[in-house]
Amino acid sequence: MTAYFHPLSKLARQKSYIDGQYIDSTSGEVFETLHPGNKSQICEVEVAGENEVNLAVESALRGFEEWSGISASARSKILFKAAHILTQRNQELAELETLDTGKSVSETTVTDILSGVEVLEFYAGLAPTIGGDHLDFPGEGHAIMKREPLGVCLGIGAWNYPIQIALWKSSLALACGNSMIFKPSEYTPLTALKLAEIYSQAGLPDGVFNVIQGGSATGKLLVDHPLINKVSLTGSVGTGKKIMAQAAGSLKKVTLELGGKSPILVFNDANIENAVNAIVPANFYSTGQVCSNGTRVFVQKGIYAELLSALEEQTKRIIVGNPFNENTDMGPLVSQMQYDKVIAYMDDARASKARLICGGKAYSDESMSAGYFVPPTILADCTDDMKFVREEVFGPLMSVLSFNDEDEVLERANSSEFGLAGAVFTQDLTRANRVANALQAGSVWINNYHILPASVPFGGYKASGIGRENGKSAIEHYTQIKMIYTSLSDIEPCY
Repeated sequence: MTAYFHPLSKLARQKSYIDGQYIDSTSGEVFETLHPGNKSQICEVEVAGENEVNLAVESALRGFEEWSGISASARSKILFKAAHILTQRNQELAELETLDTGKSVSETTVTDILSGVEVLEFYAGLAPTIGGDHLDFPGEGHAIMKREPLGVCLGIGAWNYPIQIALWKSSLALACGNSMIFKPSEYTPLTALKLAEIYSQAGLPDGVFNVIQGGSATGKLLVDHPLINKVSLTGSVGTGKKIMAQAAGSLKKVTLELGGKSPILVFNDANIENAVNAIVPANFYSTGQVCSNGTRVFVQKGIYAELLSALEEQTKRIIVGNPFNENTDMGPLVSQMQYDKVIAYMDDARASKARLICGGKAYSDESMSAGYFVPPTILADCTDDMKFVREEVFGPLMSVLSFNDEDEVLERANSSEFGLAGAVFTQDLTRANRVANALQAGSVWINNYHILPASVPFGGYKASGIGRENGKSAIEHYTQIKMIYTSLSDIEPCY
């Protein structure tokens, strides 16, 4: 197997990708991206300023005119070709993602690129079928409802799944005939650039997918730009509120995929082995940095001790360490900021009346403290009012809570500002469906967790977001309806 990158890889300075090429920034500003496993600098990245933002929008407008003017089947072929190239380069891209995010290469090689490719292929296949409706009014006329692209769309990515999020947003936008400007997180800016190169290689016209580098100031320039018609953000609730307020000034369309504090409900009759096998990755995969993680684990009292013991046993088998080692299960957190935040929550949890089962504090040995490593942590006997139970930690911290009956646990599970995901484990299918219908969440699983085929929509209730990504229904967020009425009758005078 070819090794493309290693933990000490040093890359050339990175730039924004505009109109099919890399562009020097005129802002004079740079930021650095670090490998979370050892805090070493990977490279510097040039910050895009107002000039680069304007160039990207101008390019995206030209790209949109060309892209929206070709047939849907032609667009489909280009997207399928991009999916093929991505699959061929999976190992290289996975290692670059590991270098930038710190996620274990055992994850990135099987999930990050390939799950994004699945969505790209889904929309590539769907593109020729995207259409409107027809209504007939006999003797009077008929109306057609055309589904047209929006124009220039802005995608703003999060740092936890950089290339997957870029693919989720761009594949739908492009399949619908839009162009997209994508701004990756400044913490993980690298793989979106490779995606832009691959789109160009596949035959995507220049300007249809541009990548702009920078932080919040660059993001604000993009959101405020009057010629951008739609914003799609994956990020925190706080950032989502700011984006929505900004976009309101020009009435841009907005979709937001935000945070979560998702509940998993395990009833006495559940298959304990299946529940444990779902709950552990639902808390510790990607070092717990997944918005839809099921971090509030409600367990009915009859199996509480048995389930907790099984959770502890499996969690203690998780190998934490060098993310480039294929035997590693869990790598470091993404940044110093995230490390400090998660450690603070762990400190708060240890100071609470909850019972620490495993983990819970920073590593002391030198090899682990060289990076942003934290242990997978379980707290038992938690209560709903505890800070780390209520708030999104975005790290490997599982809260286990006991409950008596269905009505009680539903009320507690729904008593959250979030509503992204949830699950119920029980062998009573009547109860399973009753509980699934009662949970206030955009995605609910019965006897499993985190199953997200490209054909199903993903998004949240309440503070977890607005709109959906993936699936056929998400087409609504990247198209607009034009009604054209054709009259077949004479017009009688009104006066």
